[in-house]
Amino acid sequence: MPSPYNVLVVDDERSIRRLLKRELESSERILHTAEDAKRARQLLSKTRYDVIILDIRLPDADGMDLYTEFKSTQQDLEFVLITGHGDIDSAVEAMRLGVFDYITKPFKLDRMELVLDRAYQRVCLHRENRGLRHTQENTTQKTHLIGRSDPIKGINFLIEKLTPSEVPVLITGESGAGKDVVAHAIHSRSKRSAHPLIIKNCAMLQREMVRSELFGHKKGSFTGASEGHDGLISVAHKGTLFLDEIGDLPDDVQASLLRLLETKTYRRMGDNEERLADVRFLFATNRDLGKAVEKGEFNEALYHRINVFNIHIPRLSKRKEDIPLLVEHFLNLLSPGQEPAVMPQKTLHHLLNYDWPGNVRELRNVLERALILSDTNVITDNTLPPEVVGTCNDPEPTSPPMSLESVEREHIIRVLSIYTGNRQKAADALGIGRKTLYRKIQKYGIESV
Repeated sequence: MPSPYNVLVVDDERSIRRLLKRELESSERILHTAEDAKRARQLLSKTRYDVIILDIRLPDADGMDLYTEFKSTQQDLEFVLITGHGDIDSAVEAMRLGVFDYITKPFKLDRMELVLDRAYQRVCLHRENRGLRHTQENTTQKTHLIGRSDPIKGINFLIEKLTPSEVPVLITGESGAGKDVVAHAIHSRSKRSAHPLIIKNCAMLQREMVRSELFGHKKGSFTGASEGHDGLISVAHKGTLFLDEIGDLPDDVQASLLRLLETKTYRRMGDNEERLADVRFLFATNRDLGKAVEKGEFNEALYHRINVFNIHIPRLSKRKEDIPLLVEHFLNLLSPGQEPAVMPQKTLHHLLNYDWPGNVRELRNVLERALILSDTNVITDNTLPPEVVGTCNDPEPTSPPMSLESVEREHIIRVLSIYTGNRQKAADALGIGRKTLYRKIQKYGIESV
């Protein structure tokens, strides 16, 4: 169930505040109220709001001035003005300046509720558009690691156990082992899955801009800061922030991140105002952070704070029984809309004998290269890089090459074996219909697996 959104009602009439609080607060939205601008500022400093209902006339401020002030403090915030008939011209002008909508007194509750929900939908759209610039996550489909080895089964078990939790997770393993896949899997199963998964590689951040990139900055906070900027923590609001290569984060920023994890609050550069961070954090590294702590190269307190729950992904050479399934997966993925390529057992043997220093990422790259070089729908030795073929010391076969029908028959038997005879799953993996698979089984005289 999506988390409720926050609404702030700023109106000096107590009856209106109580009415809106009583009638509009629900499991979908949380309402806070303020009687004047002073109280509204106090609440805004402690809570991140999605929509503000603002009376255009307040005892200690002008509604439009307050709109301008609040809008500058938060990027994703929509306003609905409450106005009397005498202020309609001002309300229309306010909409031209960016206010979402206005409602005149006396108003109907159903109209107010409709406007509120539409305003929040716009907030979500803005966040989604900004989030897509930082993330590869554009689907709510659950992700899982491909493989049948004991380590992969164990990792998938841990991911499922994490589903109800919000603890930070440190994902460790060599480059290309699949740390990003684990992050996607954790996010897709969490209660934040309807919100963005924001991905950032700390090694790719410009050192002098790391703090601004993560926490944001206020206009004029440093030379060249001509506009205010909300950082990745703001972009990931209600979602998940995945910081890859966390070991490359500068020392001073490590301290700021530690404070954020402990207090759930942060400040933009040049800003004294505390902001609430409603974010789930995932971290990854290919370094041994324990040794980095011993050498004084990583903040010890931060290490213990992010290492609440560790998931380690072993290198591909330590789990070679996963390679056949990974090959099936990538050949299907890399052949959208067409019959997936097949790989004879002899060619697969080369992959099983290779050490894979680049892990799963290298395997995918090798298969993508092979598909480009292949003139048929079969991945042969000639399409593999020399270093992959060169690792296999088996002598060349003296028997003549297999026919395409023989290759297909062997491939179907292998896939049926992988799925322990489940024909529907085998057909899905082969990219063909179940009836087509039945015809091929009869054609090649394949016995039950």
